[in-house]
Amino acid sequence: MIKTFIFENQRLKPVEFADAEREKIVWLDLLAPTDEEEKTVEDWLGIDVPNRKDMEEIEVSSRLYSEDGAHFMTTTLPAQSEKDQPEMGPVTFILSPGKPLVTVRFHEPRAFQTFPQRAKKSALGCATGEAVLINLLDAVVERLADILERAGREVQELSKGIFHPSEKKASSRDRSFQIILRRIGGKEDLLANLQESLLTMQRLATFFSAVSAKNSKELRAHIKTLSRDVEALSVHASSLSHKVNFLLDATLGMISIEQSAIIKIFSVVAVVFLPPTLVASIYGMNFEFMPELQWTYGYPLALVVMVLSAVLPFWYFKGRGWL
Repeated sequence: MIKTFIFENQRLKPVEFADAEREKIVWLDLLAPTDEEEKTVEDWLGIDVPNRKDMEEIEVSSRLYSEDGAHFMTTTLPAQSEKDQPEMGPVTFILSPGKPLVTVRFHEPRAFQTFPQRAKKSALGCATGEAVLINLLDAVVERLADILERAGREVQELSKGIFHPSEKKASSRDRSFQIILRRIGGKEDLLANLQESLLTMQRLATFFSAVSAKNSKELRAHIKTLSRDVEALSVHASSLSHKVNFLLDATLGMISIEQSAIIKIFSVVAVVFLPPTLVASIYGMNFEFMPELQWTYGYPLALVVMVLSAVLPFWYFKGRGWL
């Protein structure tokens, strides 16, 4: 599919590719293009549109390069980012002097939906491919910032659930910790994907700044601001990732504490009931000559001894602060 946009009345207007006046086109958005659509764009602009396999190369030289006067910049962006495991995919931006911006993608990042709507209503100055690209990258960075902000709130909620659990029963807390562990794993996956995306955005911003050295001072300043924003988001994502790792360690520590408390209870119960069991075992022996068997108060006395042998160790443990 080819989505075509022209610059008209200071706005970005979507039109049909077949009906568009080519000199007015400032942006061609190729979404999962067919071979025929790729060839049409290549013949018109004189560029080689990369396929999906080329876009997924991890080498920087394969993602950021110039060829025949055109600059190819590929970054990894998330789609369906409301989930902990968003769909990650490459997006290639092709910028040629005096020609429209070409984007190639095979998934639907949210910025590619919100930016055309905003540019249609507001005058963003998208008169050239360079202007469209810088405004589109702004929308991408804003979206990544929104995802990080949401992730930060959810990490804060996880922290409260770990250190201030609402459940009173140990079994309920165990189930809660199991849920928290799964949520922590999901947040770590999300942040790892965002860090990958921000890393590719940092490289793209650096490359874009280098190839735009001959552009206007205003555009270079805009790119520099974009680069600083991406760097700040990268630092924030790294900080959240460290906090998630801390919460993972804290959760495992809390689980260990819960298990140790349960084992301690069983140990104390065993120690408390061991002396009464010993007394009962002694007086349960069936020897013919046991003087205490003939005592009138032998039975009550044995009961008192058993109770005291259970209570005294309990008081001792309590006094030492072991319970």
